[in-house]
Amino acid sequence: MTTRLPEVDVVLVGMGWTGALLAKELTDAGHRVVGLERGHPRQTVPDFQSPTMHDELRYAVRHGLMLDPATETVTFRNYQAEVALPVRQLGSFLPGNHLGGAGVHWNGQTWRFQESDFVLKSHLEQRYGRGIIQEGLTIQDWGVTYAELEPHYDRFEKICGIGGKAGNLRGQIQPGGDPFEAPRSDEFPNPPMPQPNAAALFTRAAAEVGAHPFPVPTANLSRPYRNPYGCEMQPCNACGFCERFGCEHFAKASPQVCVLPALMGKPEFELRTLCTVTRVEYDRTAKRATGVTYIDGMGREVFQPAGLVILCAFAYHNARLLLLSGIGQPYDPATGEGSVGKNYTYQTMAGVSVFMDEGTRINPYMGAGALGAAINDWNGEAFDHGGLGFVGGGYIAAYTTGGRPIEHHPVPGDTPRWGSAWKQAVKRHYNSTLSLSVHGSSMPHRGNYLDLDPTYRDSLGNPLLRMTFDFPANDRLMADFVTDKAEEIGRVIAAPRNGRVEASRRRGRYSVVPYQTTHNTGGTIMGTNPRDSVLNRYLQCWDAHNVFVMGASTFAHNPGYNPTGTVGALALWAARAIRDDYMRDPRPLVQA
Repeated sequence: MTTRLPEVDVVLVGMGWTGALLAKELTDAGHRVVGLERGHPRQTVPDFQSPTMHDELRYAVRHGLMLDPATETVTFRNYQAEVALPVRQLGSFLPGNHLGGAGVHWNGQTWRFQESDFVLKSHLEQRYGRGIIQEGLTIQDWGVTYAELEPHYDRFEKICGIGGKAGNLRGQIQPGGDPFEAPRSDEFPNPPMPQPNAAALFTRAAAEVGAHPFPVPTANLSRPYRNPYGCEMQPCNACGFCERFGCEHFAKASPQVCVLPALMGKPEFELRTLCTVTRVEYDRTAKRATGVTYIDGMGREVFQPAGLVILCAFAYHNARLLLLSGIGQPYDPATGEGSVGKNYTYQTMAGVSVFMDEGTRINPYMGAGALGAAINDWNGEAFDHGGLGFVGGGYIAAYTTGGRPIEHHPVPGDTPRWGSAWKQAVKRHYNSTLSLSVHGSSMPHRGNYLDLDPTYRDSLGNPLLRMTFDFPANDRLMADFVTDKAEEIGRVIAAPRNGRVEASRRRGRYSVVPYQTTHNTGGTIMGTNPRDSVLNRYLQCWDAHNVFVMGASTFAHNPGYNPTGTVGALALWAARAIRDDYMRDPRPLVQA
């Protein structure tokens, strides 16, 4: 028997970055909010403290902070004619689990998208003509502009205490920053972290080839800081345990550090953990949700009525919940109709390794998740795409994130895979290898999408999500182009240091086996009309006005940047619309 609870104003599904932000903003306005989290509760103290947290085997190799695929997984295939099979071991991406989600184990690389990214289809056609977009790409405008999101980017950066150097301050290009960034209304709240040797070598070489290097915007703090919610943060000590780990020092922005201390204990908010939401209860006739059904930690089915349902889960979980709940029309790649599951995108990664003489010391063990320098000269619309045969781009960066002993052993490609020769190569190259990351965009393609698997089900009997994805030709061309630029910079670094340069290029089909990024986007995309999108410009469902969806699943494509800055800005943009407009008069905020 299903237990029915008293109705609340708002129920949030997932308590990562977006759930925490929405809960704080809406409880501040006096609304009663319940946050449902599938995992366990956890806090910086005691859960992230060393020496336990500095266990590379447990957390980096065995994914101790991530979703266990034995509990929930997806099926995967590269194309429609292929049979999708369940992913049994995490690899390409690492969805977070428990309170805080992936906001606990992220690196902290925090970017703003370019102005053109939000109006990409209109911009490309106006600048280059319709022929610039390859056949099969389903590029579209987002329904919101950078200018509208800018105040919310600024606020999210101040909540997180982001460190960096402005490159475009109110339209004026600033020395030392990124000259290609969209105009910002204020300087970063904190300065960048001190730059390591790898970043210094990259900065000099990038400038030599005519590029414009700058310190990466970082959520690893450079000094003590108090954010607008009153939460205290401390400076990073470059311990080298950042990605895949929680931060014991209160030095990496996360929900536990930046939001939850100001939220927990408020009488308007209730956190419920070990609650797996199975569906949003949807009244199709009225086109509104009545609440959510979930399985609690005791295995009991519970119905939580709510006036407003907000999905704040990891990207592809949001899409699955809408599909399981019958909200919106599922996307059909054969006809192009429907929108739930459409425009699933990822991130197109490549890289360059520079192996230098032993006298060059990189000291990779002194790392942080966003410690480094980057260039955006070949990202998005920072350069002319005329005649290149592709759209999009990527940034090139030299990061020093941590030289941990199990996973960090850079060696040239002709090194034996094991044995004494391999050991000698690791000893030789560990402290003198510089890695350049090529972080490229992912354009939506008609054949890349999410739907419900017809064969495989979870332990509750619900269909697993099926992921169909491969890199489009556009993205392969883009990655080769930007990797060529990274190789050029690598050769400049290598020349005076008796070095050699090797590129890791995008070859073959996309695989879910090797790690790439946890930047899964799309599937519940925002847009200008219900024919082409699931959500309107305020992240409100076209088919259920009291259902909103947060996170990277709302991206209509994935630009060549890490998504978290835009995820936070969109959440705060939607929170303002919900708080100041929708809650006073519940209705569609945009007429179809």
